Amino acid sequence: MAKVQNKRSAAVMLPAVIPAPVSNTASEPHVYGNLDRAARAALARVTGGVSPHSVVEAWTDWALHLSRAPGRQMELAERAQANMAKLVANAASTGTGRAVDDPFQPKPYDHRFAHEAWDKPPFNLWKQGFLAVQDWWDTATEAMPGQSRRDADRVRFQMRQALDLVSPSNFPWSNPEIIAETRKTKGQNLIEGAAHFTEDVIHTMTQAHKPAPEGYRIGKDLACTPGQVVYRNALFELIQYTPQTEAVHLEPVLFIPAWIMKYYILDLSPQNSMVRYLVDQGFTVFMISWRNPGAAQAEWSLEDYRKSGVMAAIDAVNAIVPGAKVHANGYCLGGTLLAIAAAVMARDGDDRLASLTLMAAQVDFAEAGELLLFVDESQVAFVEDLMWAQGYLDRPQMTRTFASIRAEDLIYTRAVKRYYLGQDDLPTDIGVWNGDTTRMPARMHSEYLRGLFLENRLTAGRFAVEGRVIALKDIAVPIFVVGTETDHIAPWRSVYKTQLFTDSDLTFVLTKGGHNGGILSEPGHQGRHYRIAHRKAGALYTGPDGWLAAHDPVPGSWWPELASWLAQRSGEIGAPPLTGAPGKGMVPLGAAPGTYVHQV
Repeated sequence: MAKVQNKRSAAVMLPAVIPAPVSNTASEPHVYGNLDRAARAALARVTGGVSPHSVVEAWTDWALHLSRAPGRQMELAERAQANMAKLVANAASTGTGRAVDDPFQPKPYDHRFAHEAWDKPPFNLWKQGFLAVQDWWDTATEAMPGQSRRDADRVRFQMRQALDLVSPSNFPWSNPEIIAETRKTKGQNLIEGAAHFTEDVIHTMTQAHKPAPEGYRIGKDLACTPGQVVYRNALFELIQYTPQTEAVHLEPVLFIPAWIMKYYILDLSPQNSMVRYLVDQGFTVFMISWRNPGAAQAEWSLEDYRKSGVMAAIDAVNAIVPGAKVHANGYCLGGTLLAIAAAVMARDGDDRLASLTLMAAQVDFAEAGELLLFVDESQVAFVEDLMWAQGYLDRPQMTRTFASIRAEDLIYTRAVKRYYLGQDDLPTDIGVWNGDTTRMPARMHSEYLRGLFLENRLTAGRFAVEGRVIALKDIAVPIFVVGTETDHIAPWRSVYKTQLFTDSDLTFVLTKGGHNGGILSEPGHQGRHYRIAHRKAGALYTGPDGWLAAHDPVPGSWWPELASWLAQRSGEIGAPPLTGAPGKGMVPLGAAPGTYVHQV
């Protein structure tokens, strides 16, 4: 493994193979323990990785607290009566032909009832009945005194999943849009939908990789910014992009993407590629392209990703651009890993970083949103048993978790369109990328879940690297942090807390959009806005709600803000560096996007 470099010393290259951890036979589990793990892993496959204990515990906590709360019981009974009265009054008014406002409205992100026929009887009554029940359960699952907040949120989440399953929009006899389409096509939509359903069932059972549709080929239409793979080890390939200007900023930019998906969300189509945009602005850009691990890589650890990933990439960039500090940019999990690496470098006196950019990346997980509902001791142990059996967390298991957070849109709305309306999925660049998922090594994912999500060690002063605790407050370089307004994976208030645990000069941007769409906010993208503020080093902390109230939205893309921020901190401009470092054994290995991005 590479040794830590101090004071921009010469780069040391890593071996091509990451050594496997030494097994400690004295601590290996007993055969009976393995039998238990195998049984739990089999159950985990049936439940999709959801721990039954966590489900039962949450509902038991809710039921016991409700049973000893007569006031809450009376409140819920009164709300049920009030909701019923509203439904009766609405039905009576609608039946007489009078125009009235519906008493219950879908949530802003719920588009299942957008068709105009939902406002006509009898569909309006069915819609209002469903929304009335949903309203009642929203009240019923509010946390009660003494009840675990996490259990309350879990009950609400699970009840929302159950209600989404029985929504009248899901059934052909109660969805007016399906009925109208069936009449129009004389049932052809149902025939085409059945073909789509059969295709999806076969794909789910076989998990065969679908080739990208025409117009969305990797390396041709997507991930097509010109460049070369200049370094490869067992964990990642390093891409150096070809300069597009005669002179460039001499300090390079290194992207560390999340390893849960392919890197090219940052180099999607030519018009919305952040990589292409920065290259066109005169930056020398490098990108990590992670390997898609399998069972053979089950023992790769979070430390391997830091040391043989981030640090090896910095070593390689230093070899190609000697003497220049690096502007490191981490996205999602890659940003969390980058923050850890930067804190270690600061602790050890390694000053090779010029700045940090953290995009939709969390360093504190106390408010990690609905993903946190999936994380407790029972749930983590359940997932660990599943990964123990197969060596990794597989793509469908991760996809189901993310989709369930917005099931009404990502699961049921899509199913209605595809299976009942007979509409095929229209390919989009972000849709193709979203389906191009990767696996996660068992050990690394377990360490990430336990150390960060479950125990929140990084901001609690209990995250140790090489036997010594690290602190984000040690980071002295300027930081650029990006949160997105509707992010359900890394909620912006959680991302904002980077300000609470760092003291250096920091710029925070809050942009319109979600976890991916907010980052893909290129100049010219219609309807975009952002908020931005600068915090001087050592300034007092302002909470997220106060910050939001004090900063008005700015129309347009936040990308020029990042480019300007980087340019102000990138020093001199000069001739582009060579591609690779042939004199140091780093000859170009092939054209971008490389080979790892094609692994399935």
